[in-house]
Amino acid sequence: MKRKTLIAFAAALFAFFLVPVLGAGTASASLTAKANHDHITIDFFYNGSEVSVRGISDPGVELVVKLASADGHQVLKEKGKVGGFLWMNVGSLKLEDVPNLYYLQSTKKPEEILPQAEMDKYCIGYSALCNHVVMSPVKDPADKAKWFGEFISFKETNNMYFNTAGGFKMEDAKDGARPYYMKFKWPYQAPPGDYVATVYAVKDGKVIEQATSKVQVEQVGTVKMLAGMAKNNGALYGIISILSALGAGFGVGLVFGKGGGAH
Repeated sequence: MKRKTLIAFAAALFAFFLVPVLGAGTASASLTAKANHDHITIDFFYNGSEVSVRGISDPGVELVVKLASADGHQVLKEKGKVGGFLWMNVGSLKLEDVPNLYYLQSTKKPEEILPQAEMDKYCIGYSALCNHVVMSPVKDPADKAKWFGEFISFKETNNMYFNTAGGFKMEDAKDGARPYYMKFKWPYQAPPGDYVATVYAVKDGKVIEQATSKVQVEQVGTVKMLAGMAKNNGALYGIISILSALGAGFGVGLVFGKGGGAH
């Protein structure tokens, strides 16, 4: 019995003293991500903002940063000529499970560091997003790819989608940790809501680690009050809008009326 106790005690000493020494040469940093600024307020002077993401990663990994809203419902209107000369909406394309905002920035192009299966798993890149979205009506995969390309062009034109490589600032690694920094230009078109910045660490064609940080966009002050009024009391909002327009018109008339009439 005493012998077993001595063996157990010796094993504990080995684990306590020697195992940390053996592992000291393979120390690594846990991936971290922090969005700043992570609370964007919309007021009368709001014209967009910036969102930066910083943290630490292991040396030797590639990074992908995705900033996106939750998946939801989108509709595209198809325009065509009616009667040979009049352009009108002739149909609509419905998309499900697609984010309203999707920003992607990586140290290298996603397709250069990840196979398609891994991109699909984490919804990284436009091709993965196309495979993820549910679209109707479409005839076949080629038709879906065509219309999804039109959707991407529309979203990029409105600054709601973005996909590029580069733009990261990397510091020298120290004690197994490499600080990184990058930023997105936040569009004024992005509606209030909660967004998530996800950082993926990629090595040997695999996502080996990920970290997230939340970004909140919120209306404040008079903008929030008017938005609530428009949603909950449309009649009152309409009256105030008309009175404001009349007041503005009256003020412009006073300014330009001082010049007098023609002689």
